[in-house]
Amino acid sequence: MHPATRAAIFRRLKAANPTPTTELLYATPFELLVAVMLSAHTTDKSVNAATRVLFPLANTPAAISALGVEGVKPYIRGVGLYNTKAKNLIGLAQQLIERHGGQVPGERAALEALPGVGRKTASIVLNMVFGQVEVAVDTHIFRVANRTGLAPGRTPLAVEQALVANTPRQYLKDAHHWLLLHGRYVCTARTPSCPTCLIRDLCEYPHKTAPKPARVKAKSVAAAIRARARTRPRRHA
Repeated sequence: MHPATRAAIFRRLKAANPTPTTELLYATPFELLVAVMLSAHTTDKSVNAATRVLFPLANTPAAISALGVEGVKPYIRGVGLYNTKAKNLIGLAQQLIERHGGQVPGERAALEALPGVGRKTASIVLNMVFGQVEVAVDTHIFRVANRTGLAPGRTPLAVEQALVANTPRQYLKDAHHWLLLHGRYVCTARTPSCPTCLIRDLCEYPHKTAPKPARVKAKSVAAAIRARARTRPRRHA
């Protein structure tokens, strides 16, 4: 893809959504870390439903740790893989207390050393909490980057590296959110909304979804049939 096309894509995404952000609910760095960790293999909606109940009760490493694995399970039962995530959540809270004074660290190595925290979660926290230029590649971003031609790659890491290398600097800080939201609501996996996509003319996807037949035509035909029936002479018995 030509650099000017990449710039145009992000320029349009920014114009449509100047201040993109996560749809996960959080108020502190720790809450964000927990929410992102819980969001693996599940929806933001499910995570938000869980944290709306959990965070008012326990939203610090100490309070979470005090619940224990069995104590935290009922609050995150609606989240996928909740048994494993309960163990990771308690381990994460305990490590933050023991190694980081209860604070969320701002270094990738320290974040990825926490239970349940991988590269994607670390990238989101570094980006949103510490203002670092990081691109967290999830399934939505992986799909959009490959489908549009923005950053083709066979692995999430390859896509991440391509996005970091090729995205215009002024758009890189928010690129993650723009591409994620575009993939979640427009460039969907099964039937992308190409006819109404704001970057459809810049996208290199060769199998774009075709526009549906205009409803107005269907209505006019139906109206014509009804009109003809009304003017048809009635038969008398």
